[in-house]
Amino acid sequence: MDFHDKRNQNSYSGRNTDSRWLTTIASHLSRKHIDIAADIGCGGGIYTRALAMIGIPHVIGVDSSAQMLADAKKACREFQQIELRKGDCEDLPLASESTDLLLARALIHHLPSVQPFFQEAARTLTSGGLFIIQNRTLDDCFLPGSTEHVRGYFFSAFPRLRKIEAKRRFSSAYVRQALHSNGFLLLHEETLWETRAIHPSKQELLVDLSKRKGRSILHQLSDQELAKLVHVIDTSLEQDGPIVEKDRWTLWIAEKQAER
Repeated sequence: MDFHDKRNQNSYSGRNTDSRWLTTIASHLSRKHIDIAADIGCGGGIYTRALAMIGIPHVIGVDSSAQMLADAKKACREFQQIELRKGDCEDLPLASESTDLLLARALIHHLPSVQPFFQEAARTLTSGGLFIIQNRTLDDCFLPGSTEHVRGYFFSAFPRLRKIEAKRRFSSAYVRQALHSNGFLLLHEETLWETRAIHPSKQELLVDLSKRKGRSILHQLSDQELAKLVHVIDTSLEQDGPIVEKDRWTLWIAEKQAER
């Protein structure tokens, strides 16, 4: 998916954060004093806005796409504590040791290696600052398709998507090792089921899928293949609605260790 293409405007905006995500992240932040947080790869600002809702006084959304930042500006317009900056995760527009929290949600699978980004995270975080990574491992992605886990049907219907997904997903062991080698202490790792959307009917889910909204993997399918996938899901799901669509994620919560 081309995040710089205006045709993809609003692909990653226009929805609210799952309440379970808010309570989970807030619980991990409860023992830390967070003045400044940065949402790296903020896209349409959904989670930038969520960090502000948790009560962080100053939140910086960073993205390399001017189009995504334009979407984020609209989504975050009611939050005075939010600032948006254009920049790359491997060269963050943040001063050294200036940030108490970095969030990287749905970012690292777009990177060939996490090392340059993790080095930048270590540079910009204060000593004891938190680094929260949220992404999917292959174990998260390849769960069977169901009413809740609609994503599972993508890979059963088109096995070649499994190969594409496998190339862009890092294992938990890889993430843990990369954190350690860049001076982070892993505090906690957990899986999180996050509600993507509640579709009043199956038909509304199918329309949403047809738009490829917020699902970059579907941009690997032609229009004809996407129509086939929609048909597969239509015939696989007996329930008409409402359909509570969820994704399973892995969360890594790490702390920047003081230099010896």
